[in-house]
Amino acid sequence: MSIILDKVNYVYSEETAYEKQALNQVSLKIEDGEFIGIIGHTGSGKSTLIQHLNGLLKATSGGIYYNGRDIYEEDYDRKELRSKVGLVFQYPEHQLFETTVFADVCFGPKNLGLSRKEAELRAFSALKSAGLPEEYWYRSPFELSGGQKRRAAIAGVLAMKPEVLILDEPTAGLDPWGREEILNQIASMHQELNMTILLVSHSMEDVAEYVKRIIVMNQGSILLDGAPKEVFLHQQKLEAAGLLVPQVTYLMQELKGRGIPVSVEVTTLKEAKEAVLQAFSNRRLG
Repeated sequence: MSIILDKVNYVYSEETAYEKQALNQVSLKIEDGEFIGIIGHTGSGKSTLIQHLNGLLKATSGGIYYNGRDIYEEDYDRKELRSKVGLVFQYPEHQLFETTVFADVCFGPKNLGLSRKEAELRAFSALKSAGLPEEYWYRSPFELSGGQKRRAAIAGVLAMKPEVLILDEPTAGLDPWGREEILNQIASMHQELNMTILLVSHSMEDVAEYVKRIIVMNQGSILLDGAPKEVFLHQQKLEAAGLLVPQVTYLMQELKGRGIPVSVEVTTLKEAKEAVLQAFSNRRLG
């Protein structure tokens, strides 16, 4: 399974006074089972990009291919595409509307024409995978906390059994504890379900900790694409695009500047802890 974008352009309000190019010659390939972070400043094109991946937006020009097929072919079933490439929006309350969480999660499978029993089995499995405790399943989704709503929205998409899961700013507005819980759950789903996951975020800390590949968007184009450590080496490019490397990287640069022999390529707290302990251990031994 793969998604290929070939020189994709998208223009909002084309041929009007409000015309704006949101995507500019975007080409990339997403392989089966990847865990990718898509980052960029507000207005960089990252949200526009992900809405092309399941056909919610149609490219002004260029091609998009899912499993080798052009999704813009006349006979292509874009409804099926949206069941295979699931998108969880930034504000989950926009996706929740039923009287109970369980009914909400059942809605998608029922809409596919599945029996009530099959839809309920999918909902049960999806809610378990999303990590929402059973005590919340039969409550109104609007009684849930922000983090619980995120889990319910994720479950609603998982119940469709997608091959690709796209999450647009899934931790926006959550406190640090809620953010860590959601990200750990997403990482668990990636590992347990062997699912391709695209995590849209503006938080360098989030993507550094969890993803294996980062795509940096800037002014509608791909600025950088690679493993986190490779991307974060381009500190000046990132800062020019209004982004920062992880805070812990700045800390390690400060420590090295003060004569403590630590690597400035550290990007996570775990790596920083190990590097600092090793530096002081070497100093004692020396």
